[in-house]
Amino acid sequence: MHPAQQQLAALTGALQQLRGDTLAVAAFSRLAQNQTGLLAALPPQFATVLQQLLDRLESAALFSEESCSFSQKELLDSLQQWLEHAQLRLDKGDTA
Repeated sequence: MHPAQQQLAALTGALQQLRGDTLAVAAFSRLAQNQTGLLAALPPQFATVLQQLLDRLESAALFSEESCSFSQKELLDSLQQWLEHAQLRLDKGDTA
């Protein structure tokens, strides 16, 4: 398995742990930001979008659901979509 695919698989597993409340938001965020091989294999806009999602997720974690403008469930769903798009891009081998 290519290193970028391995990192994507690790991030996918971490998102499942985050959804199951067995991984903290801060730990997920650090893991996601350290997937440099994955981010290097994807077009630059993937890194930008991921960072924006992580910033919102970290902000949402600081507040209760009612007082934050970001829904954690919606952010997790958006991260899932990001992972799916990244997988499609890696499968295509298209990094442009």
